[in-house]
Amino acid sequence: MIDQLARVFEGVSTFGQMDATTVAIRIALIALGLLLIYLSAKEILDPLILMPMGLAMALVNGAILTMDGRLTNLFVDPMLAKPDDVLNGMQIFFLQPVYNLTFSNSLIACLVFMGIGVITDLDFLIARPFTSMLIAVAAELGSILTFPLAVAFGFTYKEAAAIAIVGGADGPMVLFTSLELAKHLFVPISVVAYVYLSITYAIYPYMIKLFVPKHMQGIVMDLRSIPKVSSRQKLAFAVLAGTVLSLLFPVAAPLFASFFIGVIVKEADIPRYRKFLDEVVLTGSSFFLGFVLGALLSVSVVTDPRIVLIMILGMVALLVSGIGGLIAGVVTYWLSGGKTNPLIGIAGVSCMPTTAKVAQKCAFAVNKRAVILPFAMGPNVAGVITTAIIAGIYVGLLR
Repeated sequence: MIDQLARVFEGVSTFGQMDATTVAIRIALIALGLLLIYLSAKEILDPLILMPMGLAMALVNGAILTMDGRLTNLFVDPMLAKPDDVLNGMQIFFLQPVYNLTFSNSLIACLVFMGIGVITDLDFLIARPFTSMLIAVAAELGSILTFPLAVAFGFTYKEAAAIAIVGGADGPMVLFTSLELAKHLFVPISVVAYVYLSITYAIYPYMIKLFVPKHMQGIVMDLRSIPKVSSRQKLAFAVLAGTVLSLLFPVAAPLFASFFIGVIVKEADIPRYRKFLDEVVLTGSSFFLGFVLGALLSVSVVTDPRIVLIMILGMVALLVSGIGGLIAGVVTYWLSGGKTNPLIGIAGVSCMPTTAKVAQKCAFAVNKRAVILPFAMGPNVAGVITTAIIAGIYVGLLR
């Protein structure tokens, strides 16, 4: 009778086939998934990605069964490598086709980048390229300094680069770099990155209060000082920038192509394409990104002892990048004679448009007349480009 119940309720019975530590981790992952759903529903975290991620985490760690003598699930198996195994897996695991056809070749990152491109405003970047790029480069501090730190902790150069790129705060770039350089660590690095990026709303405001004096936070910037940039100029910039960057960093060309095609669709004012990229491609790819990442985060992945180090290094990368951006923001404040609000520095961390919104929210909290979002979008877009460049350098050198 007990054996029959065990076969019927196999997800429950598999707890008895695990040691105490694995059982505790499995229960913790289910609880964490439910917590992500709750926080997303309350809009404390970004619901677009983290709600499906939380749901998949809870379900995949509950739905563990025995197959061919080992514990597994029927969602996805990222470790399949041989052609026959991949083909069989696509007939067994229901998310395997999505993973093999969009994740393992970085297509999902490119689709997200297309959607990001179509909601990107280039005005301030083109009007003030020096200011935007200065901030964006400084905000890559975490992507650079975390690399030797990760190597010092025992990671290989490829693994260290994949972890360090979390400091760029750009999810698609993390996916691309980790899949190219450290596919075996793709899941923990990507999940850590997306969870951390969703809590920047909570962390960066405290950093701003710590590093930027209050009287600087509420500086009002003159919106009339932004020169008018025509759609034709923005189209020309997108074409030239995409071509030059692809020429210099061909390994990252798919990302540049995806981003700038989105920009071109926006600036060419093609309503049908724009709506498709925004409401279908960006929303759909973000949903499947979250759901598949959650399904990949099974108990077997988290038992890797290095995941705690990855979590620590990922947080260090984001914090150091935020500090670098704020320092550059203060520098631009002094260079402009006090006319630039230094909070636009945090927008150089390229989680677009999240960090630009953080800058605006913090400025507005101090001064209701401080409208800095249009200015913050320049470093924000420049941050996307610089993160892609650094990812291209890492992959080009270490692949």
